[in-house]
Amino acid sequence: MAWFILIIAGFFEIAFTTCLKMSENFKHLGWSIGFFFSITMSFLLLNKAIQTIPLGTSYAVWTGIGAAGSVVVGILIFREPATFWRLFFIFLLIASIVGLKLSSAEAI
Repeated sequence: MAWFILIIAGFFEIAFTTCLKMSENFKHLGWSIGFFFSITMSFLLLNKAIQTIPLGTSYAVWTGIGAAGSVVVGILIFREPATFWRLFFIFLLIASIVGLKLSSAEAI
C-alpha cells in the first residue's frame, strides 16, 4: 500500500509543477489553487509513504516520478523538444526508479 501511496504522491508532484507553469507566476487563481492543493497532497502522501518505505528510496522515487512526468507533460502539452537524448535519459530515470523498487524489501 505504501508504494501505491508513493506513486500517487508522485502524480501530485507532476500536477503541482504543471499547475505552477499554468498559473503564470500565480496570476491565474484556479491554477494557483490547483498548485497549492497538489503540493499539499504530494507532501502529505510522501510523508505517509516514508513511514514504511526507506526515506532515500521514497524521495528518489517521488522526485523521479515528478521529473519524468513533468518532462512528458512538457513534451505533450507545452511542445517542449522530444530529442533522442532527452528521451534516453528519461528512460534511464524510469529504469532507475524501477530498480529502486525491485531492490526494496517491500512489495507493492
